[in-house]
Amino acid sequence: MTEQAARTRFLYVVVCAAGIAADVGELITAAQEREWEVGVIATPVAMNGFFDTAAVEARTGRPIRSAWRTPGEPRPFPAPDAVVVAPATFNTVNKWAAGIADTLALGTLCEVAGLGVPIAVLPCVADALAAHPAYRDSIERLRGMGVRFGDPYAGEPGEGGGRPEFAWERALDLVERG
Repeated sequence: MTEQAARTRFLYVVVCAAGIAADVGELITAAQEREWEVGVIATPVAMNGFFDTAAVEARTGRPIRSAWRTPGEPRPFPAPDAVVVAPATFNTVNKWAAGIADTLALGTLCEVAGLGVPIAVLPCVADALAAHPAYRDSIERLRGMGVRFGDPYAGEPGEGGGRPEFAWERALDLVERG
């Protein structure tokens, strides 16, 4: 078996600052059950209490990346075989589509989009923001770049008062499809 064939697939999970980010462990567990190794990159705001960073680091066995590495510092993750952005916020989607790379998360997304790596996005955007013309244009632009989108999630309570499930595993289905 060649070294490449023996290598585990590596998934970057980009986490943005949305309340549902607290459950990102569900995505990591599902990915690991599908034999992905996982590295997490979080937006700086997401690092401020939107998810349990210690639990995520324990689950992945790797530090969460949120800041640029210094010159000469080794890369902490191998190159990705796929990327999932979940939850993806209004801000991240719009900046990414515009080519703004002012955080490690956005810089990574801008770069991997040009490498042909499968990318899946699970948007978590309020309906009012999703109706904004810039957001609609951003989704269209990213789709034109080959980015695969799951159904939008606004997180609004349903008829019974409960919130709908966030489709974490849908992101894996999107990056694994042929």
